[in-house]
Amino acid sequence: MARAIWSGAINFGLVTVPVELYSATEDHTVHFRQFERGTSDRIRYRRVNERTGKEVDFGDIVKGYDLGDGEYVLVEQEELDEIAPGRSRSIDIEAFVDLDDIDPIFFQKSYWLAPSKEEFGRAYGLLLQAMDRTNKAGIARFVMRGKEQIAAIRAGADGVLILDTLLFAEDLRDPAKELRKLPSKTEARGRELDMAVSLIDSMTEDWQPEDYHDTYTERVHKLIDDKKAGRKVSVEAPPAEPTKVVDLFEALSRSVESRKGGGGRKKSASGSSSSRKQKAPDLSGLSKAELDKMARELDVKGRSKMSRAELEKAVGDAQGSRKRAS
Repeated sequence: MARAIWSGAINFGLVTVPVELYSATEDHTVHFRQFERGTSDRIRYRRVNERTGKEVDFGDIVKGYDLGDGEYVLVEQEELDEIAPGRSRSIDIEAFVDLDDIDPIFFQKSYWLAPSKEEFGRAYGLLLQAMDRTNKAGIARFVMRGKEQIAAIRAGADGVLILDTLLFAEDLRDPAKELRKLPSKTEARGRELDMAVSLIDSMTEDWQPEDYHDTYTERVHKLIDDKKAGRKVSVEAPPAEPTKVVDLFEALSRSVESRKGGGGRKKSASGSSSSRKQKAPDLSGLSKAELDKMARELDVKGRSKMSRAELEKAVGDAQGSRKRAS
């Protein structure tokens, strides 16, 4: 069972609800150590005085703010501690807003909020049900790990309050300043827009998060297992080439026809993914990128070096082999 990473109370109006905060997510990133190539020697980092070259003890290091032109303001950790937010133990809801009004770009990290004791369940449940009925989120401030946070508290689908830490408005970058050039606003052609809408409609389904996995991390683990066992490492296919403007309508048309023919994700009658057998799509109408995707799903070897015609034949042969095996 996970341990609470913060405890305090939610305050809204004159109501106080003691709660505990738990992390709702976890990181599955594969972490590596660094070694010198050709050896088994680990790489180590040390804090070194750039002038003398001597290693510096951690206790002798202070922070410095760069003013530019080689000038710095040196600050002791004690000075930062003195101006840091107090160890506040309250989540103060300042306002309620429509949940749909919060742009997802502001969401940072999610946590579960649970009543700290069973006796506080009634007030907790009241807040949960009220926000669920109104589709509102409580915008609050609180202090965690010495830093002031702004957060949105909302009702979760599992009957638990969710606290999402939010970015401040000043944390968001201006795309006009960050992008080399803002995309030009070109008016889409009628046929192309209609076909793009048709493709979106054909690919629309209910959100099923369990259908999506971190395939890259899975491939990293497979790479490690293959190298450990001395097996040949399989290489992923290169990304598909960008669609040329003159081929845009044709690519959209083929994509829509592919979806109609069953080339997309298989669905059951209820709209969710299913393993029911469907009629195989006409491979002759698929683009090279679509064939490459199917070849990857069928684990066709050497697909990255195949032409479109070779991919079509390889996918057809693999589908036939799979049907005979089943």
